[in-house]
Amino acid sequence: MTKPRKDRQVKSPPFIVFFKPQGIPLVQLEQVILTVDEYEAIRLADWEELKHDEAASKMKISRPTFTRLLNTAHKKISDALVNGKAIRIEGGNYILLYNRFYCQNCNYIWNLKQGQSLPLVCPECGNTNIVNLSLQCGHGRGRKGWRHRGGSF
Repeated sequence: MTKPRKDRQVKSPPFIVFFKPQGIPLVQLEQVILTVDEYEAIRLADWEELKHDEAASKMKISRPTFTRLLNTAHKKISDALVNGKAIRIEGGNYILLYNRFYCQNCNYIWNLKQGQSLPLVCPECGNTNIVNLSLQCGHGRGRKGWRHRGGSF
């Protein structure tokens, strides 16, 4: 029997979960699925430019596991770019450390650490037209934080 995958810690859900080539209808495109934990590996290694051991520590996984995750993510993204496929970010084994919110009135985006009370109004403009991006991603509140296993957003 194989060992179950360890949940990977992800700072917050992605704001945008779908990318596609311009001018081609979605129905004509193949899709590449990038998991949320692969997205986090890309964010830490490529965007934040962390060394693999530092990034692995942030995700609470081993350095070899992080490197495999990053290589898989790079392969999927390059497949989409070279072959003109759409990229959808969904699924994976992860725990969200922060919940992300978006104000549809002023476009303000903010994070709340898991366990903090959910906002009723935007801290920037006071409007109540707020989108909880974690709920948009299909997350439920677990014992250890915002958790998602497999499935899609």
